[in-house]
Amino acid sequence: MFRIKKLDIFIAKQFGLLFLAAFVICQFVLMMQFLWRYVDELIGKGLSMDVLAQFFWYMGIMLMPQAFPLAILLSSLITFGNLGESSELTAIKAAGISLMQAMRSLIVITITIACISFYFQEVIGPRAFIAFQQLLISMKQTNPEVEIPEGIFYDGIPNSNLYVQKKDLDRGVLYGIMIYRMNGGYEDAAVILADSGRIQTTEEKKHLLLTLYSGEWFENMRQSNIGVNANVPYRRETFSTKQILLDFDSGFNLTEMGGISADARSKGLSRIVHDLDSIREFNDSVGHQYYREAKQLTFLRASLINDDSAKVKKEVAGRSELYDSIYHKMSAEDKQRVITQASNDVQMTLANMDYKAEWTYWLNREERMHMMEAINKFTLSLSCIIFFFIGAPLGAIIRKGGLGVPVIISVIVFIIFYILDNTGMRMARIDEWTVWFGKLLGTVVLSPIAIFFTYKANKDSTVFNIDMYKNLAMRLLGLRTKRSIMSKEVIIEDPDYQTDSDKLAAITAQTSSYMEVHKLLRWPNPIEVFFRPGNDQEIATLNDELEATIENLSYTRDKRIIMLLNRYPIIAPNAHTRPFRRKWLNIITGLFLPTGVFFYIRMIRFRFRLYKDLQHIQRTNGKLISRIAELYNNKV
Repeated sequence: MFRIKKLDIFIAKQFGLLFLAAFVICQFVLMMQFLWRYVDELIGKGLSMDVLAQFFWYMGIMLMPQAFPLAILLSSLITFGNLGESSELTAIKAAGISLMQAMRSLIVITITIACISFYFQEVIGPRAFIAFQQLLISMKQTNPEVEIPEGIFYDGIPNSNLYVQKKDLDRGVLYGIMIYRMNGGYEDAAVILADSGRIQTTEEKKHLLLTLYSGEWFENMRQSNIGVNANVPYRRETFSTKQILLDFDSGFNLTEMGGISADARSKGLSRIVHDLDSIREFNDSVGHQYYREAKQLTFLRASLINDDSAKVKKEVAGRSELYDSIYHKMSAEDKQRVITQASNDVQMTLANMDYKAEWTYWLNREERMHMMEAINKFTLSLSCIIFFFIGAPLGAIIRKGGLGVPVIISVIVFIIFYILDNTGMRMARIDEWTVWFGKLLGTVVLSPIAIFFTYKANKDSTVFNIDMYKNLAMRLLGLRTKRSIMSKEVIIEDPDYQTDSDKLAAITAQTSSYMEVHKLLRWPNPIEVFFRPGNDQEIATLNDELEATIENLSYTRDKRIIMLLNRYPIIAPNAHTRPFRRKWLNIITGLFLPTGVFFYIRMIRFRFRLYKDLQHIQRTNGKLISRIAELYNNKV
């Protein structure tokens, strides 16, 4: 039965305070990062303080589910880092309480936060998104003459796209103007080109007055009273000065939410699932309709290819000959007209196909966006739990509190998750990856990492012990530290100098014999190195005897002996015979050529170093024996 203990309350208090502080920091950072995307919409618009307050309020609500995982990661890391740094975690484990038992109160809190995150995304987030988009669109439509960019089509004016090549803000003149007006729909678009012009807001702030200079006006006349077969399919007008009045309310008014409510981010999970069925059914109907139209267009070609349609072939061939004979009987003017009409029909067909391709791509993208938003509600909530099981074990392993190491690790982990999640989202959105793979990429990658860190922390592993990795790197690269033998402050009994002198003399004789027999300057046999046992018991025994003698002599009061003892090298007894202690590791290393060559060269280096070390030991032994003899003679 789960009972709340004082330890649970103690850890929960520490985590709660840190979580609130971390959440405020993370929320502020995310809002600043988000604000840079819309800073152009806020500057120079004359927006009131209540509008700006609403803008930041809805932005903060939208970003809260994203701030929860990062705040949990940072606060859990600092909490258990502080416990480890102050040895409180050691005391908890010494009392027989495992790490998982110490984490149980925070696990409950984290799951609660994950549920709150899901509630925000399901209920509060969609409403905040709709209100935020209403504000944003209204801001874009306020004083558009201030924000018209250079070299980019501006769509802030209803039913129009405006392109400006260059702006002169001092004179208020726009150069290289191109306007697409679509009052009558996509097929009746009017194109207006002008050398320069000015844009002004009328006094009642309800219209925009465009004054254009030296330009042309092109307008499609297909939907006018002019027939389809007329000689002039469009109207062209050249002007030196022309004024155009556009409907535009430049005051701040909230836009309608009709188009915004169709966005997947403005819907809850139940509505997304409901709308997905409608979207898929509509997409299928559009696809079948386009297929039938394409089938009708390709029927003539398919009939010509089919071997069983000889009658159709003959009929089509007869019609082609008839059309050719009619064409040759036409006048030059009629031929040109027919060619122009055929070219226009082909271009219209190509434009229609491009439009259908873009339309079907948008329909498929809309379906993917709804699926991604539905999955995102679960993955973003689940990331709270995953980040906790990364942060808490890491804090217990590293045992560093404060805002130093925890902040660095939290930023690294969050960046990895952000890159994976953002990459998966973009690739799924453009249909390069499946939606499930793209949206679950970050969760699938970080979940095993969280399990691994939790397992290692619960087993008191030294996976993040810096000294362990430092020693491993030094052994791998053949580096070693120097001896550091200091004079003992309290010495009860002096060492037996005579016995130690005899041992040093014996060690000198053994090293001479070893060097003569083993030929350390020769290259070793690779077969014996990687595929046969290579323990060198002789050098291991010799090293043990030397270390025991050094340990015994370290209790001397003579400073010269202490100095000579520090000159002895630290020997690696088996590094010159084989790379690893385990036989199967040596076999794998030898079979893989790059690593085999590296460790073989490393072994040659260790053999040469051992040869030098043995010579150095002989010289140091001689000096120590001489010094011991001097001490003995002085006593006599």
